[in-house]
Amino acid sequence: MTREVPPGTTVRPEAADDVEAIEVRLLVEGLFARYGYDFRNYAAASLRRRVRARVADEGLSSVSALQALVLHDEAAFGRLLAGFTVQVTSLFRDPGFYLAVRQTVVSWLRTYPFVRLWVAGCSTGEEVYSLAIVLEEEGLYDRCRLYATDLSEAALDRARAGVVPLSAMRDYTANYLRAGGTRSFSDYYTTDETSALLQPSLRRQVVFAQHDLATGGSFNEFHAIFCRNVMIYFNQTLQDRVLDLFHGSLVPRGILALGRSESLRFSLHEAEYEVLVPGEPIYRRRR
Repeated sequence: MTREVPPGTTVRPEAADDVEAIEVRLLVEGLFARYGYDFRNYAAASLRRRVRARVADEGLSSVSALQALVLHDEAAFGRLLAGFTVQVTSLFRDPGFYLAVRQTVVSWLRTYPFVRLWVAGCSTGEEVYSLAIVLEEEGLYDRCRLYATDLSEAALDRARAGVVPLSAMRDYTANYLRAGGTRSFSDYYTTDETSALLQPSLRRQVVFAQHDLATGGSFNEFHAIFCRNVMIYFNQTLQDRVLDLFHGSLVPRGILALGRSESLRFSLHEAEYEVLVPGEPIYRRRR
C-alpha cells in the first residue's frame, strides 16, 4: 500500500536527499549484483555527484530511473561506468614525483635482476608511459615488466592505443623537462593534425589488464606499486582493503607510491612503511 503525501504538505529538502541516498545505495547494489562491479565503498559525496551527472546526461528524472535503465541496457551501463571511473591524468603529472622516482626509486630498483611494477588504476595510460620513459632513460626498462590495470576496459583500450591530444604536448614537454628528462621529448611520439601517437616501443614491457581494486585479489609479487590519485575516491573501508592488498603484494622493502592528496598517515598500515622521499608520497615497506 502506497502512502500519499497529503495535499499542501511540503517535502523537506533533507528528506529528498535521504531518498536520493537510498536510490544511490540501491543502484550500486544492483550494479554489483548485475555486473559484478563494486562501487559500494566509494566515497559517498563523489559517487553521488557522478550519479547525478549520469542522470542528467541520460535525460532522466531520478536515480531510480537510471537504475532501471542500466540494469536492462548494457550500453547504458557502459556509459555509466565511463562516468564513474576517473580519467583525469596527464604525462608526467606532478613532475617532482617523477624526478624523485628517477633520483631515488630507480637506484633501489637497480639492485634486482628483474623488476615487476604495478600501476593500479592506470586510467588511459599516461602514468604508465611516463614511468616507461623514465626507466628507458635510466637504462632499466628492459629489466622491468609493468602491469597496468584499471577497472574500465574503455580506458585500457585508450591506454593500449597510446594516443594523446596534440594540443597538450607543449605542457607535457614542460612536465617532462621538470621531471629530469634527458632527451628530446619529441623522440617519444609522432603526430598528425590532432593527436600525438606515443612510440609503440614504450609498450614493449607493459601488460594491460582489467582489475577491480574493490573486489580483485593479488596476482603477483611486485617490487613497486604505483596507485596515484585513486584512493581519494574510496571510503575508509575500501582504502583499508586496498592497502591490505598492496601490502600483501609487495616484496619486503618494496615501494608504494601514492598521489599528492593521499597518505598512509592514520591508516592501519602506517607503521609498516617508512617515508622514502621526504615531501613525496613515496613509501618503502619496512620488511
